[in-house]
Amino acid sequence: MTVLAQSPAKPGSGGPPGGGRRLVDMVLRARELSILGALVVLVVGTTIANPRFLSGQGVKDIFLNASILVLLAVGQSMVVVTRNIDLSVGSVVGLVAFTAGKFASGGDRNVVLVVLAGVLIGLLCGLVNGLLVSFCRVPSLVVTLGTLYVIQGLDYRIAHGDQIGAAELPSSLLKLGNDGVLGIPYLPIITVVVMLAVGYYLRSYSSGREYYAIGSSPEAANLAGVSIRRRILTAYLVSGALAGLAGVLWLARFGTVVADAAHGWELKVVAAVVVGGVAITGGVGTVYGAALGGLLLTTIGSVLVVLKVNSFWQDAITGVLLLLAISVDRLLALRVTRALRQRSLESTVHRDVNGGGTAPASNTASNTVSKEGRS
Repeated sequence: MTVLAQSPAKPGSGGPPGGGRRLVDMVLRARELSILGALVVLVVGTTIANPRFLSGQGVKDIFLNASILVLLAVGQSMVVVTRNIDLSVGSVVGLVAFTAGKFASGGDRNVVLVVLAGVLIGLLCGLVNGLLVSFCRVPSLVVTLGTLYVIQGLDYRIAHGDQIGAAELPSSLLKLGNDGVLGIPYLPIITVVVMLAVGYYLRSYSSGREYYAIGSSPEAANLAGVSIRRRILTAYLVSGALAGLAGVLWLARFGTVVADAAHGWELKVVAAVVVGGVAITGGVGTVYGAALGGLLLTTIGSVLVVLKVNSFWQDAITGVLLLLAISVDRLLALRVTRALRQRSLESTVHRDVNGGGTAPASNTASNTVSKEGRS
């Protein structure tokens, strides 16, 4: 005769609905807090070594330099969350900075028209990427790498070796990149407003959560009725529009622009996003974490300059942070998967013990014992 023993379930082990989402949110908050902690340690350590690092002008320069990178990282986050990537953002910034400069230098242009022209060019680039990835189903790495070179070639063709100087630009545009309100520059204000708007949409609207559903499991999202093609196209449109806006802000910030502006920034943007906790495999991360990642990379660059360290080490440190971030993402994904699987198992046992579907374990054991007794 076989005796079956059923261990009692722990009270409340099933957990409330939505426990898995809270677990993921907790992990994401931990990632963002760790980045913020690393940023604080970096700033405090550098200030001890050089007290002038936290001067008013030093802090202003850090936020000004980080604004464009963070703006690009926000748009890139929407793309990466859907399991895709946009390597063309750096070339879009260069193209927009030069063409918007040509447009603005043609007369006393209104700054709003210059911004709209830049955003429109970015939207067109995002539209090409989005259509090829979402409707033609070409891998995003191939598409955006190709458009990167196409846009760069177009930029060089338009430039013809020329450059745009600050003296040719209207004063209203230059004020956008250097003035501010109550001592706060316009660039960080614009970036924060965009970041909060995109972050609120992704978290608070069902259509925003669909981007995470696509990145987590495209097959499940398709079965749930999510319009995958439309969402991916929208993500690329947002990324392109923000790259166009970043191009105008680049022009306003630096004044002097050549054809290879923001050359190589596509990898810096991807690094900021991944370091900020947005999983390269999709479905996980926030724009706030990506913004912290961009701010951290910018601060590292400023720290190396203050400490008179060779600029080579900035690329090396960025590469190390990128490898660490991807490794941590993988470990966290495995831990979260195990935790969710265990929670699901405990929830099933809890329902069974309380008569929530299948027969209780005690009845099953009794039936087994009686059948074996009769045999």
